[in-house]
Amino acid sequence: MAIPSGSGTEVLKVKIEDNATNETVILITGVANHIYTILSIIMHNNASSTKNHVLKVEDDNNGTDSEFLNQNIDAYKTFVWNDKFVLSGTDQLKLTVPSGADSNIVCSYIDQDWS
Repeated sequence: MAIPSGSGTEVLKVKIEDNATNETVILITGVANHIYTILSIIMHNNASSTKNHVLKVEDDNNGTDSEFLNQNIDAYKTFVWNDKFVLSGTDQLKLTVPSGADSNIVCSYIDQDWS
């Protein structure tokens, strides 16, 4: 993506996923000429046992997933990821929730649109 030189918009957004179980949740599906600044991801495990949650980014250049968080969350506990990071273009942010989980997820981010 080229360095933006024109005017654009900057919008605070949120993705909420309730009762995710045994699936890969797409938190952000990137769009060309957008920059996404992830502010926080809150994961709550509603299951009665510890469940592993895996956060990944799919690179739009080669289609491969890069795992950067592999977190066990105890029963009925919450984990907050509040380190900021950036996605651009058509990258995807994914969270894999294991079988038997019952997770609620909230992802807040800034979407800068330069299209």
